[in-house]
Amino acid sequence: MRRAVSLLQEVKLALHRPWCLTAAPCRNPSGAESGGRGFGSLARNCKNFEMGTNKLSPGFGEQELLEAELKYYRSKSHKYSKLEDWFKKRLESECNKYVPNSYSHAIQINDLEYFEENGCIYRRLQNGNQVPEVVLSLDQLQFLQIKDARFQHIRVSPNQKYLASSVHTLLDESTCVVVKLDPKPEVVHVLPRAFSFEWGTDDSLFYTSLDKLQSRQVFRLLLEDTRAISEMVYKENDPRFFVELTCTKDGRFITINSNSKNSSEVWLLDRLYALGCPKIVQERVPGLIYHVEHWRNQLYILTNFGATEEYRLMKVPISSPGMKRWQTVYAVKERTKLIDMELFKDHCIMILKCYGHLYLHVFSLNEPKAVKCIKLPPWACAIESEDNTKCEANKFSFWLSSPVQPPVSLLYSIDDNELYIQEDESKAMITKDCKVTRLKAPSKDGTLVPITVFHNKTLNQMNKKPLLVHVYGAYGMDLNVDFKPEQMVLLEDGWILAYCHVRGGGELGLRWHKASQLDKKCIGVDDLQACLRHLHMMGYSNPRQTALMSSSAGGVLAGSLCNVSPDSIRAVVLRAPFLDVLNTMLDPSLPLTIEEQEEWGDPLSDQNLFKYIQAYCPYQNIKPQKYPSVFITAYQNDKRVPLSGLLRYTRKLRDAVAVSMCNATGELPDIILDIQPGGDHFGPSDWEESIYEVNLLFFSPQLSALSLICKISS
Repeated sequence: MRRAVSLLQEVKLALHRPWCLTAAPCRNPSGAESGGRGFGSLARNCKNFEMGTNKLSPGFGEQELLEAELKYYRSKSHKYSKLEDWFKKRLESECNKYVPNSYSHAIQINDLEYFEENGCIYRRLQNGNQVPEVVLSLDQLQFLQIKDARFQHIRVSPNQKYLASSVHTLLDESTCVVVKLDPKPEVVHVLPRAFSFEWGTDDSLFYTSLDKLQSRQVFRLLLEDTRAISEMVYKENDPRFFVELTCTKDGRFITINSNSKNSSEVWLLDRLYALGCPKIVQERVPGLIYHVEHWRNQLYILTNFGATEEYRLMKVPISSPGMKRWQTVYAVKERTKLIDMELFKDHCIMILKCYGHLYLHVFSLNEPKAVKCIKLPPWACAIESEDNTKCEANKFSFWLSSPVQPPVSLLYSIDDNELYIQEDESKAMITKDCKVTRLKAPSKDGTLVPITVFHNKTLNQMNKKPLLVHVYGAYGMDLNVDFKPEQMVLLEDGWILAYCHVRGGGELGLRWHKASQLDKKCIGVDDLQACLRHLHMMGYSNPRQTALMSSSAGGVLAGSLCNVSPDSIRAVVLRAPFLDVLNTMLDPSLPLTIEEQEEWGDPLSDQNLFKYIQAYCPYQNIKPQKYPSVFITAYQNDKRVPLSGLLRYTRKLRDAVAVSMCNATGELPDIILDIQPGGDHFGPSDWEESIYEVNLLFFSPQLSALSLICKISS
């Protein structure tokens, strides 16, 4: 279910919105002066200079850059069509093995269950053999372009009178469709731009509205009212905050969660009194993050409140919920990642990770000091809770996976204190042929940075094998270690896979994130360099056969590495990367810039931050030198990382490479920008379209050379 921590992390990552932030007036700081001009003026002049000088020539605008890049891409890509076809067939075969068996969540209410499959929402009797009834299909929704739409969230009203579902498009738009279920399913209401929603009663639906990538208002819709007018019940005035609705696991309260990158405020709506007003739990305090659950007239609060600044579980009477009365129930140890929390009949389960190892802490809410530690299988890297909606149950269902292991269903029985695999035991585990190694690389300041390495057990001469390194390191988010079929293709071809859990991410808790944000961002780059050195020193590949892969905010670390240590890697693969931190943070008219200041800083008001960002920003520090090959995938409809910035980055990097090669010999690195039509920041949702995207990632000549070297040597 992943309500508790994931909600806060999604806000940090801006999963629900793009890379640019709400408009707010620029402050006029009285900062240091230079040549009689204020710092704010210098910053704006710098931005104007950059925006004016990054064009090929006067009048050569974005459209010309786009057409030039498309032409350049076609001139390069056709040479590798045979390799492309070969890889596509391999990847299709691998996907066909695992995608049909992928799991999907079902919502179980009384004797019925609701689920989504192939563009349709169905309902059926649990454990029944009858044909499922179609409740809603994308084909019914004529106002959407069917190819670009998918169902995202499903909510069923308490007595199953209505169903509400969000329909998400690749334009980053979301619409809520309300269906009356009986006597025959019928669409009765459509809410454009609705983002999150929860049922109060059978006839009242609460929802947030997404406008210009911001969610700041909560509305109540009374479906039995003939006027069907939405009434606003909450409004957020601070542009740094994003509002989202959730429901407590026992179903008693709807929580209005208003979160910025580093602080929270929660309001409660009692579902027994759907026409009532929301009541605040604790007013926002800078740096205080908290999330609320309810159990037996007590609020259980997951928060970073306390001296350690790591998460802890606290409780407080619902009648007086302010933080002065919060009492500690459980505290997460330092250097430990709290992934999520689940409340059950009379127990709590904390899902934790420490240096890559997953485990559960289980304790009674009546006697929380007696904690049982359940270690999960050592091959597991990612955990996904099932929809454990039955608060009275004492069984925890979840899925475990790794980059090279498809999800495996498990169940932990609190009463038996046993862990069960809910899979056919005859099914072979892929991980039996794969070795998982966890390393710790000493960084520049002596901090040990975790690395997770995968390779076939039979692999020999690993210093001569190709290595693919993954990195992210931002927003306190973990590096994605979910299962991906394309990783299986690489393993079969003798590749080594390495995941570098650098600071700025959240792998070792809240402090791990804070260690590389604002004026400490360069620490993440230091960690990445240390990981690469350590991998090569330990005999995993060598710089000439190493590729680096990253996406979104991870592009800051990857792009910075290319500038400061280009010889440490052979090629870089970037998807929708954030590469121009300075110009983005200098423009408060972009819809996410103000919100992002808590992660990157405000260079308009702080001269030291301006200089610091300028010193590491990938775009600002491109210079004539020999670079690794760089392959960038961009999406035309990406609102988080606008295409215009990637066009300028690609052109500037290619020009710098050309200058450096004027008087040099050797191979010319490829600088390729693949512009995908449509799509959003997270890429295609259809797995067959993903095959095309991943296939393109690996046909750059430098990357394909690594693969071919491996095939020849095997």
